[in-house]
Amino acid sequence: MEVLVASLGDTVVNALFRSLVDFISSTHFLKFAHKDKISSELEKWKRLLLNINASLEDAEEKQITSRSVKLWLSELRDIAYDADDIIDELATEARRRQMMEEQNPSSPTSKVKRYISSCCLSCNPSKTVQFSIRMESRLKGLTVRLEEAVAMKSDLSLVENDRGRDERMRERLRTSSLVDESRVYGRERDKEAVLDLLMNDCDDGVADIGVVSIVGMGGVGKTTLAQLVYNDAKVESFFDLRVWVCVSEEFDVAKVTATVLQAVTLDSCDVNDLNLLQVRVKEKLFGKKILVVLDDVWNENYENWEILRRPFITGEAGSRILVTTRNEGVASIMATCGTYHLKELTNDACLSLFARHALGTSDFKGHLNLKVVGEEIVRKCKGLPLAAKTLGGLLRTKGNCKEWEDVLKSKMWDLPEERSDILPALRLSYHHLPFHLKRCFSYCALFPKDYEFEKDELVLLWMAEGFLQQAKGKRQLKDIGTEYFHDLWTRSFFQQSTSNKARYVMHDLINDLAQFVSRETCFNFDGDELDARVQKFRHFSFLRHPYDIPKIFEILFQMKSLRTFLALPIQPLPWAANSYLSNKVLQELLPRLIHLRVVCLSGYCIDELPHQIGGLIHLRHFNLSHTRIKSLPDSVGSLFNLQTLILHGCKNLIKFPQAIENLLNLEVLDLTDTDNLKEMPMHIGKMKNLQVLSKFIVQKDGGPNIGELKGLLYLRKELSIRGLENAVDTRDTRECILKDKQGLESLELQWSDVGNGEKVMPIFSMLQPHENLKKIRITFYGGTKFPSWFSGPSLANIVDMNL
Repeated sequence: MEVLVASLGDTVVNALFRSLVDFISSTHFLKFAHKDKISSELEKWKRLLLNINASLEDAEEKQITSRSVKLWLSELRDIAYDADDIIDELATEARRRQMMEEQNPSSPTSKVKRYISSCCLSCNPSKTVQFSIRMESRLKGLTVRLEEAVAMKSDLSLVENDRGRDERMRERLRTSSLVDESRVYGRERDKEAVLDLLMNDCDDGVADIGVVSIVGMGGVGKTTLAQLVYNDAKVESFFDLRVWVCVSEEFDVAKVTATVLQAVTLDSCDVNDLNLLQVRVKEKLFGKKILVVLDDVWNENYENWEILRRPFITGEAGSRILVTTRNEGVASIMATCGTYHLKELTNDACLSLFARHALGTSDFKGHLNLKVVGEEIVRKCKGLPLAAKTLGGLLRTKGNCKEWEDVLKSKMWDLPEERSDILPALRLSYHHLPFHLKRCFSYCALFPKDYEFEKDELVLLWMAEGFLQQAKGKRQLKDIGTEYFHDLWTRSFFQQSTSNKARYVMHDLINDLAQFVSRETCFNFDGDELDARVQKFRHFSFLRHPYDIPKIFEILFQMKSLRTFLALPIQPLPWAANSYLSNKVLQELLPRLIHLRVVCLSGYCIDELPHQIGGLIHLRHFNLSHTRIKSLPDSVGSLFNLQTLILHGCKNLIKFPQAIENLLNLEVLDLTDTDNLKEMPMHIGKMKNLQVLSKFIVQKDGGPNIGELKGLLYLRKELSIRGLENAVDTRDTRECILKDKQGLESLELQWSDVGNGEKVMPIFSMLQPHENLKKIRITFYGGTKFPSWFSGPSLANIVDMNL
């Protein structure tokens, strides 16, 4: 276990040290540093960091056998986190001072700037001196720690290498019934055997629905075999109805029954009454020959099983339930028509599967130089398809034999099995990831098993934590994050959910791996007691409950360096937003966690935030979706680093504070389903980095003009413009406002009443979208004709139009 934890330490150090060196070298930052007489200390940092970074590659190899090297890397990880906090605080102060220098005292917004000057830490002349003295002391303290690390490096005899390992590398699952049979190997006989069990008569004495179980160890391919059976042509013709349900560890009878009912009726099901659910299922299944697949069953509770199967006994003779499980006890309780024990793949089948994922073909004919070493690697996978797929995904980016031999000869294959339950192939797959993918994947340890997450929400979290590397080409960070996500998905670290193709999950063994590699930095609280490592944690998540009392958060007062406070699920269903959070957490705990980058309070019945929230100057991601917030405190305007503000479903939200215009780094402002919001931030057009602005409201007198949208060049996804009857024909609206916004896919134009046709036409003409638009909705337009662009190329790609 210690080996991969140290490897994570290397990941953090490598990533943070790179970003620190780049940032320290920037002209703007050095100018600020020189003014505060701390540039000499920063130059020491730069030399020390480069010295240490050169030895990280050798340290990663040696920490497998050397506890001293492991401890050295662990200390470096803590130094790197602390250094990053200091740099971020300095950068925030530099940005604040620049804003104050650009302030025009006679401008209408000077009141906002004066407010920011007085409310922020170290934001007035008297405190500026104190800030400089305090930061100088912190810098010197960290310099001492770095010098000690360099001295220790010499004692460890670590070799320096100017090439980073990353540069050499450049060359419990929520399942679905769908399967790509062209990527499945060696399971033909297994499929036929299970089909025989399903379609033949059960033993005498079985009066109701027959049950067949597939039993096997994790990663052996039980779900894949069930998918093959489920989609077989003979099964399709034999059964009138087929239903796939992923059960997993939680055997919730009501949820499973509801899923069956939804599959049968093709309608959403929000009924919670088990009796009503079972009655409706019984009615729908009467007289039909059905096949229900219960995938990944763990629970051996016989009573639950007896309750679950009751509505299925009304099915026609020959109806079956197919269960997949790694638990022999489950099979002994459930199976009435037989149990099939799934064995590992043959070596040839495993080799074909590995080649498919590594080379894009089922053999090595076009890659004979890799065949021998590939065969050796596959033998170490011991016939487990998950291991072959994951290692194949890793090696698909490596084209020469030397890189494949490095994987084959890794010492991780030889770690004693009692040191970890993680498959050696999975350990290796993580070990050989590029460092930027390592830290993105390890962060997913915050998600419990079977947790379904959306790609976009995970990318936003990565962005807030600083995991996304922006190259000189200035690609948008969200695009970079999407690329990272795709890389992990193609390597089988993520897989699509059964219930919703827009969501993803991690296989149980992959989730175990994430927990394994990040055990000293990430913690998902599930009710167990926290141990002595609590002060080391940087990222914390927990499942939200109806009443979260302060006692469960008391331990967080020790987590002074915490960066993530994440209430799960991130995006609850609207009807599930009924949880209550102790006011002590808001008023006392959060303001103390001054290093937070991510705060998610989604789904809590919170109606106001404390003023002290403005002191979280490192904050990048603030999720208040489905809360009862009416307004935000003025101190939010001091959160200069904020990138994402999610107010989705805040139906009580009325207005924004004026100071919010200072959030120039904001990229996402999600205002979906904020029904009572009637006004926008006054100078929203200054937020040039905005990419997601789900709603823009044109106000009557004194509000922001529609021309504010013109400067928001990076808008993407969807935009709803409300109150267009208030738009005034000015110089700002006499040229196209939306035409240059290539990322917009959905546009809603809404007038509050039909109004005067002659008045609305000029404004409508200026709202010509880019031709990439796919969806448009027009409401209460009172003109007698549409503008000329409405029948031109601007709507060439429209697939959904609503008038």
